Amino acid sequence: MIQIDLDAQIRTQSGKGVARKLRKDGRIPAVLYGPKIEPISLSVNAHEFDKILIKAEGEQVIFTLKLDDDERLALVKELQRHPVNDRVRHIDFYAISVEDKVEVEVSIKPVGKAKGVELSGGVLEMIQRTITIKCLPLAIPKEIEVDISDLDVGDAIHISDLTPPEGVEFTEPPDTTLITVVGGTVQTEEEAEEEEEVTEEVAAAEEGSSEE
Repeated sequence: MIQIDLDAQIRTQSGKGVARKLRKDGRIPAVLYGPKIEPISLSVNAHEFDKILIKAEGEQVIFTLKLDDDERLALVKELQRHPVNDRVRHIDFYAISVEDKVEVEVSIKPVGKAKGVELSGGVLEMIQRTITIKCLPLAIPKEIEVDISDLDVGDAIHISDLTPPEGVEFTEPPDTTLITVVGGTVQTEEEAEEEEEVTEEVAAAEEGSSEE
């Protein structure tokens, strides 16, 4: 989790025409809302916001939004992107307090090498790449590490198998599957021999046909 200041301008107009003009001027339409405030329409500098996303590299960011003579702490609740160029077209900021717990998604990071993959030719499958947690804003972890070393073919890791970091709680059902190892497509020696015999038979039949 990182904290970054971001200048934001309050806007009094809304609508598609206003949004198009803002984007043309290098700004992104946004809204700030939360349980204790009335929604506020904003805009932020597109270049500055893109730089923050690059710097964060997927890590959760707490923004200090600079609003004229006011400041508001906020998380990004949703980003709307252009379907073709992937540029951010709208931002939903969620107002927070450092004293109140928030619910956010963080990345899952597999650690180690699953024995079912290394020894049995299995395939590691990420059923979920994020996990929903609840904690104070300043306690939001960058990611949740999951040790996969003991995973064999047919095994799975569920939320109930994890120990959350201090001050963090998992909000999804305990039986939620996160990672599993499934059987691979590695051939046995017998299967390889059978395939070779079939190939030889086909080749012989084709050779006989060409001689006729």
